[in-house]
Amino acid sequence: MFGKILIANRGEIAVRVIRACRALGVRSVAIHSEADVDALHVRMADEAHPCGPARATESYLDIPGIVGIALRCGAEAVHPGYGFLSENADFAQAVEEAGLVFIGPSPAVIRAMGGKIPARERMRAAGVRVVPGGERAIDGLESARLEAEAFGYPVLVKASAGGGGRGMRRVNDEAELESALERAASEALAAFGDDTLYLEKYLSGPRHIEIQILADRHGKTLHLGERECSIQRRHQKLVEESPAFGMTEAVRAAMGEAAVRAAQSVGYVGAGTCEFMMDSTGAFYFLEMNTRIQVEHPVTEAVTGIDLVALQIRIAAGEPIPFAQSDVKLAGHAIEARIYAEDPDTGFVPSPGPLLAWHAPEGPGIRLDSGFEAGQTVTPHYDAMLAKLIVHGSDRADALARLARALDDYWIAGVRTGLPFLRRLVANPGFAAGGYDTGFLEAEIARAGSTLAVPRTIEEETRAAMLALVVWRSAAAGSDPTREREGGLEEIADASARVTLAKQVPVEVEISFAPERAAALLAAPAASGTSAEAAAPSSRRLGTLRAQIEGRSFEFEVAYLDGAGTPGTEPILFEVGRGGPKMRLSVVRKKNGDFEVGLRDQVVKLKLAKT
Repeated sequence: MFGKILIANRGEIAVRVIRACRALGVRSVAIHSEADVDALHVRMADEAHPCGPARATESYLDIPGIVGIALRCGAEAVHPGYGFLSENADFAQAVEEAGLVFIGPSPAVIRAMGGKIPARERMRAAGVRVVPGGERAIDGLESARLEAEAFGYPVLVKASAGGGGRGMRRVNDEAELESALERAASEALAAFGDDTLYLEKYLSGPRHIEIQILADRHGKTLHLGERECSIQRRHQKLVEESPAFGMTEAVRAAMGEAAVRAAQSVGYVGAGTCEFMMDSTGAFYFLEMNTRIQVEHPVTEAVTGIDLVALQIRIAAGEPIPFAQSDVKLAGHAIEARIYAEDPDTGFVPSPGPLLAWHAPEGPGIRLDSGFEAGQTVTPHYDAMLAKLIVHGSDRADALARLARALDDYWIAGVRTGLPFLRRLVANPGFAAGGYDTGFLEAEIARAGSTLAVPRTIEEETRAAMLALVVWRSAAAGSDPTREREGGLEEIADASARVTLAKQVPVEVEISFAPERAAALLAAPAASGTSAEAAAPSSRRLGTLRAQIEGRSFEFEVAYLDGAGTPGTEPILFEVGRGGPKMRLSVVRKKNGDFEVGLRDQVVKLKLAKT
């Protein structure tokens, strides 16, 4: 086994590899750009070294610089994680030429499978069925037009290099072809430095299903079952689960055998994934091979009980896979939801900024892989993913119920995130029923009356609590939004303001507050939609908040969630109730003095004018 491993990555995957290293008794080395000096992976690693400026091309993509750090710190191996240089054959070769071990397949294998066109040719030769098309690169508009006519529209324009939905466009008819080619080529060149494109037949109602494979240096190659990855936005995965809905043992065995054959055909060693598209008839086609650990690997770990990252490291160290194909059993059901710093309600636009509060769910069958915590800042320089929430249950219904509870208990404030959208998704009947395809999410978002849309109305009690909290918080903070929490809120006896919700008329709000002088730490009652399984943090009861709004009187018991925010700053997460189940809200004061209130299923903007 290695004595020291350098992790050529950042964020949650770096943290995940660090944890695997700890389990194996291996020292971990983190690298960080200037933007990541205080990142979680930097603080968790046994040692950390700067690798350059915030710009990725000068830091996390700097091959000579990273290899140099590995040599100077005495690392014996390099783990690339996913993204960045993980599928870069030149990086793998530079690591090996420096006398270090690259934790992944050989440079030759990465080159063989990195370009989709040559990879598809190899799969055809190995007897693995591929989606029609992609036999040659597009060399102009006319050749693309003739090929599209031969397949019949719709077709997909795809980049030969890279992945993640970049450089991919659906073309419904000839009129769309030229612009699709231009946009895909430009995007592919910017993302991968390669504008090579090919055409592929668009499958009707396809599902995106992938097979996890493992291969050692002793001739053993096997698979660990499938993952369903059909919940996507802009061709990027958002939710994954295992097993796939309706998967039979016969189809699983056939897909697994095809994946193993694909890996063996190129002499694959390590952890990898073969991605397939399955059409509405159940026929499946090879899509591509990812020569690295996947973002969604935790769902496979959950249903198999196998630590994939630790085993990936063991294989790289020359150890054999310690089990046979017949030993692999899938137990229960696992679902992963990706949490991004983005606003799904405005087209999934990234939302960089400070993380003012972070309360993670806990409990049986709940796992959170994260690269952030309260007090850190999400920069605009890198991928917007904050964390992955993984749940495991006895079956799909149990896993869905556990995911719903965990999402209800997971709160982040300071940046917009996908949490409200994911809560709406889990409650969506189409998603809950299973059997969805890759077009489900975008079609459902566009459908009138969909539960994925932002709710048009806010319940009266929720609206009143929101208005009262904002006026109270505004009075306590005064002109300083970073005022110390202790005493600030509890000193407010009464206040009033005119509050305007987005696109609505101003509302006069008067509040009064009676503090809870005992200020004891109490176990927080479960919020609506949660249970003891998703453990709540301790809460500090602040007192009774009364409000007069549009001639009506409201009275709420208010507590703040202790330990969820940055120490020494104002309260962010509150629990509010009127004798029944408590509702949870986050209240963030922006730099311009406006407020954003996070509700369970949406974020609301408010403006205040003192009366």
